[in-house]
Parts: sequence; C-alpha cells; structure tokens
Amino acid sequence: MEARGFTAADMQAPVLTDADRQRIIRRGSGTATAGAASNFTGSVQVTAPFSGADGARIRGATVRFEAGARSAWHIHERGQTLVVTEGCGWTQREGSPIERICAGDVVMLAPGEKHWHGATASSSMTHVALSEGTGVEWLEHVSDAEYANGPATP
Repeated sequence: MEARGFTAADMQAPVLTDADRQRIIRRGSGTATAGAASNFTGSVQVTAPFSGADGARIRGATVRFEAGARSAWHIHERGQTLVVTEGCGWTQREGSPIERICAGDVVMLAPGEKHWHGATASSSMTHVALSEGTGVEWLEHVSDAEYANGPATP
C-alpha cells in the first residue's frame, strides 16, 4: 500500500464503539421541515438530515419537492450526488439544458458546478441528496421564466 502513496497512518482502522458501527434512520421516522424560502421555491420538505460519524465528511437528507417546487441555483464545494427515489423532476447545470430525472436515476455533479434541481411542473419528486463537507453556496432563485424552459412531460 505504501507504494501506492498510503502511509502507515492511512492504513490504521479507526476505533469505533458498537453504537458507531451502524446507524439506521427509518423511513418515516424523521421530522419533515419546510425547505427554507431563501433556498427553495414552492413546497419542499426536508426529512432525516444526516451526517457521517467519526470524521466522515458525508452529509445528506431526503428532500421532497411538490409539483413546481425547486431549489435555488447553488454550488457544492465538493460536488453533490442525487438519488431519485420517487416521481420525476428536473435538474440543470449552468449553461446546459434542463434534464428530466426520474425514480432510479442518479445525478452526480462535479465540485463547484452551479446547478439546481426540483420537481417537474406537473409531478412531485423525492431524492436523497448527498454531499461532502458543509460547503453549499446558495445563489439566486430559478426564475419562473428559466423554469418554464423545462422539457415537455408526458
């Protein structure tokens, strides 16, 4: 391993207690809170936010967007991964067309990529949002005119 650039310290397993080894957040067990109006347009519910333990940088939450709801433009310093679990929605990177995403799709955004995501105009969407670290830079809201450019939905 050292030949591959790992140090002896990198190869040491962290000492974890039994309680640290596995944590389960059951579906429906978390309290839903409204997405902040400064960061979202429309009805958005954020449930079961979580973060890694023992120095892990991962964090995330389950986010439900009602039809027409969406995030503001934003940037994650270390990128973001979205796993769509229910419904269909839209996502857009700055300078690119709006893309349709549906249950089972995974969206991976590079660090520093300006983007937004949310429901389609006619259906709700739920995703699990994952990112590393705490660095989210919230920017301007997606205008109704920008949102109206979404792809036609069946």
